[in-house]
Amino acid sequence: MRPPSLTTRRVAAVSVSLVLAAGAAACGPEDNDAKGSGGDSTPHKGGTLTVLNSNPQQDFDPARLYTSGGGNVPSLVFRTLTTRNRENGAAGAEVVPDLATDTGRPNKDATVWTYTLKAGLKYEDGTAITSADIKYGIERSFAPELSGGAPYLRDWLVGAADYQGPYKDKKGLAAIETPDARTIVFHLNKPEGEFPFLATQTQFTPVPKAKDTGTKYEEHPVSSGPYKVVTNENDGEHLVLERNTYWSTSTDAERKAYPDRIDVKSGLDSSVINQRLSASQGADTAAVTTDTNLGPAELAKVTGDKELAARVGTGHFGYTNYIAFNPTVKPFDNVKVRQAISYAIDRSSVVNAAGGSALAESATTFLPNQKSFGYEPYDLFPAGATGNAAKAKELLKQAGHPNGLTVTLTHSNAKDFETSPEIATAIQDALKKAGITVKLQGLEDNDYRDKIHNVKTEPGFFLAHWGADWPSGGPFLAPIFDGRQIVKDGSNFNNGLLNDKSVNDEIDAINKLTDLDAAAKRWGALDKKIGEQALTVPLFHPVYKRLYGKDIKNVVISDWTGVLDISQVAVK
Repeated sequence: MRPPSLTTRRVAAVSVSLVLAAGAAACGPEDNDAKGSGGDSTPHKGGTLTVLNSNPQQDFDPARLYTSGGGNVPSLVFRTLTTRNRENGAAGAEVVPDLATDTGRPNKDATVWTYTLKAGLKYEDGTAITSADIKYGIERSFAPELSGGAPYLRDWLVGAADYQGPYKDKKGLAAIETPDARTIVFHLNKPEGEFPFLATQTQFTPVPKAKDTGTKYEEHPVSSGPYKVVTNENDGEHLVLERNTYWSTSTDAERKAYPDRIDVKSGLDSSVINQRLSASQGADTAAVTTDTNLGPAELAKVTGDKELAARVGTGHFGYTNYIAFNPTVKPFDNVKVRQAISYAIDRSSVVNAAGGSALAESATTFLPNQKSFGYEPYDLFPAGATGNAAKAKELLKQAGHPNGLTVTLTHSNAKDFETSPEIATAIQDALKKAGITVKLQGLEDNDYRDKIHNVKTEPGFFLAHWGADWPSGGPFLAPIFDGRQIVKDGSNFNNGLLNDKSVNDEIDAINKLTDLDAAAKRWGALDKKIGEQALTVPLFHPVYKRLYGKDIKNVVISDWTGVLDISQVAVK
């Protein structure tokens, strides 16, 4: 999925619309008063919250959004069957009921999931929300003209692979049953113990069929959440949300909805956003950002100012930056060459290139170091803090390269401090000590993504990153290492082209588990097993540092998103 600076989808080698880039030990806000600044830190209702963002909230239709946990701004308008727990740190990585009374009731093998809606749920016009509305909302997400959302339902629901949505096929999906107005049942192709996580995606938002305006629905979607859309200009560049008077706290324990009004202004340069939040004047005293981090230079300035430092929220998101190998390309077909590079990496210099330890945490595991992912500490090719050149040279000699070798590292030219020139140069310098000459191939971001995600053009040695669609090892490991997910004629994320039956079988076995703690332990063990093949070199997990205005109170940053949750914020 994409990094949390954007708000959207995964970024295998991208950065969500989530920030841009996409975690680590369970940790909530640090270096800041979690209640906010000011004399009275108690949150109160009222006022206007301003959101200053780089990326417009485009395609504001629940069918088209690719979110994690329902997204940030979207979750103010769109409620789903389940949602993320709105708590700081590790507690926020849990899935909890939203429109439903629980997180779902599976049958014995987790191929059938049943949900019951809470009583008294209403839309912004006062009409009742029904199970048929959720079924219809999911079905319209299959319409080609409303594409963009998470792809899981097409794969998971029985008979959904070729479904084209209700505009073309009015029969709907037989895999979704609504026996009464408050019950909805999902029939799956295979066991999926993590279905409650998927049910947080905005495709599970109820949509009243009578109010569906197709591609124009994004202009005024019917709210099931605490706020309704009153303005949507330039495809999400300017959104104004006001209270939905039919929303009730009695049916929604998660969203606090303190402000009366939320004004989302996007399309702003990141430096302008940080300048405005730093100055915190006028309306900007009650402003936040959901997609703009502090860069290294900005953070250095902020750290030296006590008042500013008190207004920095720190968050972690399930995200890993790494080196990827294509073992069909020489010399990376030799595991000892891949191991040599793993030993040679100087993670201290890589972390410094990513902005320093305040913005990046060293990684030796592919899974992020959070409990919810099943993190199991391991370091299979110990490079220490600055690299083990001697061990790398020894392995190169065993691989038939006693005099070293020359390789090409492909990276993006985007200034994201993740897959960009700074990181590539740090790797180049470290490998030189081990006798490996690295030539750098920098590409414009679109060309870079096209090249590394195409099986036919994928280079042998390149920078990549991956963010989770929800906080679990499943959506982290399966897209990258499940051999059945190799895409030969489209966008491929299994860069190592791994198709190991034992790995595939273990993924299937874990997916059957509805005990998520037990599943997490097995994801951690599988991560280590895959790591032994040296198909990647984990480098670091990003840390998000974001400013907020002087009058912002009740700052909550969970390990699910890693960014400030605006459903919790108060401005007075």
